[in-house]
Amino acid sequence: MSSDRERALLEVGIKLGALYHQYIGAPLSPETLSGLERAIEESTSLQPYVQDVQVSIDAEMVRKNLNEFGYCELVGEMLDVRVEVQYKSAMVVGRIRYDKERDYPMMFVEE
Repeated sequence: MSSDRERALLEVGIKLGALYHQYIGAPLSPETLSGLERAIEESTSLQPYVQDVQVSIDAEMVRKNLNEFGYCELVGEMLDVRVEVQYKSAMVVGRIRYDKERDYPMMFVEE
Protein backbone atom coordinates (compact mmCIF):
# COMPACT_ATOMS: atom_id res chain seq x y z
CA MET A 1 0.00 0.00 0.00
CA SER A 2 1.32 3.46 -0.86
CA SER A 3 1.44 6.48 1.41
CA ASP A 4 -0.59 9.63 0.78
CA ARG A 5 2.61 11.39 -0.31
CA GLU A 6 3.52 8.62 -2.77
CA ARG A 7 0.04 8.81 -4.27
CA ALA A 8 0.24 12.61 -4.51
CA LEU A 9 3.62 12.33 -6.23
CA LEU A 10 2.22 9.84 -8.72
CA GLU A 11 -0.78 12.08 -9.39
CA VAL A 12 1.30 15.20 -10.00
CA GLY A 13 3.58 13.24 -12.37
CA ILE A 14 0.57 12.02 -14.33
CA LYS A 15 -0.82 15.56 -14.58
CA LEU A 16 2.48 17.05 -15.78
CA GLY A 17 3.13 14.31 -18.33
CA ALA A 18 -0.39 14.47 -19.71
CA LEU A 19 -0.33 18.25 -19.92
CA TYR A 20 3.03 18.31 -21.65
CA HIS A 21 2.23 15.71 -24.28
CA GLN A 22 -1.28 16.99 -24.90
CA TYR A 23 -0.31 20.59 -25.70
CA ILE A 24 3.17 20.44 -27.23
CA GLY A 25 2.76 21.26 -30.91
CA ALA A 26 -0.34 23.41 -30.39
CA PRO A 27 -0.39 26.39 -32.72
CA LEU A 28 -0.22 29.78 -31.02
CA SER A 29 0.48 33.43 -31.67
CA PRO A 30 1.03 36.43 -29.44
CA GLU A 31 -2.71 37.10 -29.68
CA THR A 32 -3.75 33.57 -28.61
CA LEU A 33 -1.03 32.97 -26.01
CA SER A 34 -3.05 33.97 -22.93
CA GLY A 35 -6.03 31.97 -24.17
CA LEU A 36 -3.88 28.85 -24.47
CA GLU A 37 -2.44 29.44 -20.99
CA ARG A 38 -5.97 29.65 -19.55
CA ALA A 39 -7.19 26.62 -21.53
CA ILE A 40 -4.31 24.49 -20.20
CA GLU A 41 -4.99 25.69 -16.65
CA GLU A 42 -8.73 25.09 -16.85
CA SER A 43 -8.53 21.65 -18.43
CA THR A 44 -5.80 20.45 -16.06
CA SER A 45 -7.70 21.76 -13.03
CA LEU A 46 -10.58 19.39 -13.85
CA GLN A 47 -8.45 16.33 -13.09
CA PRO A 48 -8.75 14.57 -9.72
CA TYR A 49 -6.85 16.02 -6.74
CA VAL A 50 -5.67 19.16 -8.58
CA GLN A 51 -5.87 22.20 -6.31
CA ASP A 52 -4.14 24.82 -8.44
CA VAL A 53 -2.57 25.17 -11.89
CA GLN A 54 -0.49 28.07 -13.15
CA VAL A 55 0.75 28.17 -16.74
CA SER A 56 3.07 30.75 -18.26
CA ILE A 57 4.20 30.63 -21.89
CA ASP A 58 7.28 32.68 -22.84
CA ALA A 59 5.83 35.44 -25.03
CA GLU A 60 9.24 36.55 -26.31
CA MET A 61 10.03 33.03 -27.50
CA VAL A 62 6.65 32.89 -29.25
CA ARG A 63 7.40 36.16 -31.06
CA LYS A 64 10.87 34.96 -32.10
CA ASN A 65 9.48 31.72 -33.56
CA LEU A 66 6.57 33.06 -35.61
CA ASN A 67 6.40 31.61 -39.11
CA GLU A 68 5.35 33.41 -42.29
CA PHE A 69 1.70 32.79 -41.38
CA GLY A 70 1.97 34.58 -38.03
CA TYR A 71 2.00 31.64 -35.62
CA CYS A 72 4.36 29.06 -34.17
CA GLU A 73 4.02 25.76 -32.33
CA LEU A 74 4.26 25.39 -28.59
CA VAL A 75 7.53 23.75 -27.54
CA GLY A 76 8.62 22.65 -24.09
CA GLU A 77 11.17 25.44 -23.83
CA MET A 78 8.31 27.96 -23.75
CA LEU A 79 6.52 26.45 -20.75
CA ASP A 80 6.63 27.27 -17.07
CA VAL A 81 3.93 25.22 -15.34
CA ARG A 82 3.11 24.74 -11.67
CA VAL A 83 0.58 22.08 -10.60
CA GLU A 84 -0.51 21.61 -6.99
CA VAL A 85 -2.04 18.25 -6.04
CA GLN A 86 -3.65 17.37 -2.73
CA TYR A 87 -4.22 13.70 -1.95
CA LYS A 88 -5.64 13.18 1.53
CA SER A 89 -2.96 14.46 3.94
CA ALA A 90 -0.28 15.10 1.30
CA MET A 91 0.20 18.18 -0.85
CA VAL A 92 2.75 18.11 -3.70
CA VAL A 93 3.75 20.80 -6.17
CA GLY A 94 5.16 19.73 -9.52
CA ARG A 95 6.76 21.95 -12.15
CA ILE A 96 7.69 21.95 -15.79
CA ARG A 97 10.39 24.50 -16.53
CA TYR A 98 13.12 24.77 -19.13
CA ASP A 99 16.58 23.96 -17.77
CA LYS A 100 19.17 25.89 -19.79
CA GLU A 101 22.11 23.80 -18.53
CA ARG A 102 20.48 20.58 -19.69
CA ASP A 103 18.80 22.23 -22.71
CA TYR A 104 15.62 20.38 -21.79
CA PRO A 105 12.19 21.16 -20.32
CA MET A 106 12.41 19.37 -16.96
CA MET A 107 9.57 18.05 -14.84
CA PHE A 108 10.31 17.99 -11.12
CA VAL A 109 8.81 18.11 -7.66
CA GLU A 110 9.12 21.62 -6.30
CA GLU A 111 7.48 21.02 -2.89
